[in-house]
Amino acid sequence: MIISTLDAVAGTERDVVGDGWRSRRLLLRRDGMGFSLHDTLVEPGARLEMAYANHLEACYCIEGEAEVLDVATGERHAIRPGTVYALDRHDQHVIEVSRRLRLVCVFNPALTGGETHDASGSFPAAEENA
Repeated sequence: MIISTLDAVAGTERDVVGDGWRSRRLLLRRDGMGFSLHDTLVEPGARLEMAYANHLEACYCIEGEAEVLDVATGERHAIRPGTVYALDRHDQHVIEVSRRLRLVCVFNPALTGGETHDASGSFPAAEENA
């Protein structure tokens, strides 16, 4: 059994900060679950352009308000508590946050821990982070 808490993760290598976001990575590849699980905060006013070429991601909103733009279709979707959005096709997307967002995020394949977004808004392929 694996037990992980936000308090235990805070300030460790599992607590990763980027421009306008903070990802507390509760489960990582080394935990052997086949996915990683993150508690992610995105600050108001943040506009993040991302496309995970090497990962699939699902996000469940538990706090805040934002809008996600599907770049391919031009569709905009409101993100509020109780909303899930899943990037099942490595979707290029833009998140615009109006009220501090708190998401529970799952990545497949699992992240190793220290990844941050590259210039394309992606994380490196899992093989590069072994």
